[in-house]
Amino acid sequence: MEIKTLVTIDKDILGGQPVFAGTRVPVETLFDHLEAGVSLDDFLEDFPTVSKSQAIAVLETANKFLTSKNIEQLYATVA
Repeated sequence: MEIKTLVTIDKDILGGQPVFAGTRVPVETLFDHLEAGVSLDDFLEDFPTVSKSQAIAVLETANKFLTSKNIEQLYATVA
């Protein structure tokens, strides 16, 4: 799945904050919940507009990006 099919960035939706495509749920909310120890199933129960496949695909994409041998590119975009 391409990131553009998973995440929407639109200035008219939550001021351009990245959200799960087709929802108004910020992607950051998933990571905040997981960081707080909330299970994926509980997150999905709290945000039923996000599908399990969407959430898993976003996590897999983040994992691939952050474990890539090209992680230096992330530093260049953040700096």
